[in-house]
Amino acid sequence: MHRQQLSYLSEWIKEKHRKPLVIRGGRQVGKSTLVRLLSEQCDLELVELNFERNPELVSLFKYNDPAKIIQLVSLQTGQIIRPGYSLLFLDEVQAAAKAIVSLRYFYEELPELHVIAAGSLLEFTLSQAAFSMPVGRIEYLHLGPMTFEEFLLAVGEAALADFLKHYQINAEIPQPLHDKLMDLVRIYFITGGMPESIKAYVEDRTFQASEKAKQSILSTYRDDFGKYASFTKHDLIRQVFNKIPTLIGNKFKYSQISRENKSVNIATALNQLCLARVAWKVFHSAANGVPLGAEQNERFFKVLFLDIGLVSTSLGLNYLNLMKVNELDFINSGSLAEQFVGQHLLSSKKPYEEPSLYYWAREKKSSSAELDYVISLDQQIIPIEVKAGKTGQMKSLHLFLSEKQRDLAVRFNSAPPSQMDATTKLPNGVSVRFKFLSLPLYLVGQLCRLSNGLI
Repeated sequence: MHRQQLSYLSEWIKEKHRKPLVIRGGRQVGKSTLVRLLSEQCDLELVELNFERNPELVSLFKYNDPAKIIQLVSLQTGQIIRPGYSLLFLDEVQAAAKAIVSLRYFYEELPELHVIAAGSLLEFTLSQAAFSMPVGRIEYLHLGPMTFEEFLLAVGEAALADFLKHYQINAEIPQPLHDKLMDLVRIYFITGGMPESIKAYVEDRTFQASEKAKQSILSTYRDDFGKYASFTKHDLIRQVFNKIPTLIGNKFKYSQISRENKSVNIATALNQLCLARVAWKVFHSAANGVPLGAEQNERFFKVLFLDIGLVSTSLGLNYLNLMKVNELDFINSGSLAEQFVGQHLLSSKKPYEEPSLYYWAREKKSSSAELDYVISLDQQIIPIEVKAGKTGQMKSLHLFLSEKQRDLAVRFNSAPPSQMDATTKLPNGVSVRFKFLSLPLYLVGQLCRLSNGLI
C-alpha cells in the first residue's frame, strides 16, 4: 500500500537538523502503517509504543531526559534503541501529553534519534488551553485517505498511475483508455481511499468485502464520540455525523441538522467532528487575493466528509448505482464528484501544510453565482467547477473571471481532457477571454502540475 508521503519521510530521515515528526490525521487513514513502511524501506529498527492500548507506558516519559526515557523504553520493550539506527514510534500520542512535551528534549538533546508520533484524536489534546506544544521543536505531516493514484497502485494499475503522472495537456487519450480510467474512478467512488477498504477490495475483489470494512470504520468513528463529548451530546454529534454525507456541495445550514437544537450546540458538535478530522469545513472566501484565508467568511461554509467511500456507504450507494447510467448524473453524483475533487485538493498541499479549502459565491437577487472551489497556485487564484457528467452551465465561472479579472479557469468532469483559449459574453455584454482547462476526474492529482504551465 504505497503512500506518496513515503518519499517525504525518506528525505526527513536523511536530514541533519531533523526534528521529531508528528503525523496528524483521522482514525484509520494509515498513519501507523505509513511509519511501519518507512522503517522497512529505510532499514530502521522500529520501536513502537501505543499509548491507547497501553496507557501505563506514559509513566516512562515522566522525566524530561531523553537518555533516561530510551533506557526505560528499552527495558520495557526488550529492544535496544540505537540513535541513527532505530525509529521510536509513539502511537496514539494524544493519550500521553507528557510524551508530546518530551519531543522538544529529543530535538534539543538527542537529535540523531528518529522519533515519530501520531494520533487520530490529537487535535483534541492540541486544543486544550492548559497544554503547551513544543513550538519550533517539532514538525508536522498531515495525512488523509489514499488518493486515486495511490488506489491505482494498490489495485495493480501502476502503468496507469505512471501515465497520469507524466500526462501532458492536449495529448490524446484513446477512448478505451479514458473509459477504463473513468470506470476505475467509479470503483474508487465506492471503495474510497481508506486503506482498510482498499485492502479488502484488493484481496477479495468484491465490493462486499470493502463495504464490510467501511461499515467497521464508521462504527469505530461512532464509538469515538464518547472520547470528545459528554454522553448527553452523543445524539447530536451522531445526527451531524449521519447528516453530513447528504449535505455535501451545499451551504451548511444548522436547521438542516435539527430544528430542536440550538445552532450553537450544532456548531459545537460539528467542530468536534472537524477536530477529529472526520469532516472538513470549506469556507467562503471573497477571493480577491492571496492568501484566500485572509478573506474567509466564518459564517458561510460547506462541509466535506473524510472520505468518498464512507460517503457512498452512508448514502447506501453501490457500484451498480454508478453503472446504471453512462454519466455520473444520478441524484447523488454531483455531491460525490465534489467530494472526490475536494478531498484530493485537501491532500494536494505539501505534507507539512495545514489542509484548507475554499469556495466562492455571490448572492444577488438578479445574478447569484457559486463556484465549487477556489485555490491559489503561485500567487494566482484559480476557480474550479466540478461537473459529474460531460456538460453543464458555467455561468458562475464566467462571472468570477470577469469580476476578479482572472484568466485561467478549471473544470473537472467525465470528458477527456482539453485546453483552449476561450471567450464568453456575459449578459451585460462584457466579453471575457480566458484559458480554459477541462480535466477528467482522474487527473485531479495532476491539477497543480498541469495548471503551472498555463499561469
